[in-house]
Amino acid sequence: MPKMKSNTNAKKRVKITGSGKLRRRKAFRSHLLEKKSSRRTRRLGRDAEFAPGQEKRVKRLLGR
Repeated sequence: MPKMKSNTNAKKRVKITGSGKLRRRKAFRSHLLEKKSSRRTRRLGRDAEFAPGQEKRVKRLLGR
């Protein structure tokens, strides 16, 4: 059976840290920022980790 292909969309959106954790960008930071508070936009700028159940699914998409 051939190898499974890793999902290209997931590859572009997820970074793997040195310790093997998965990092993603937060949503709601692309536009309509004027009405959002500075505190909120700052927090949205940080990378986030996946929930444990999601992490397992994303790893499968990445072929890991």
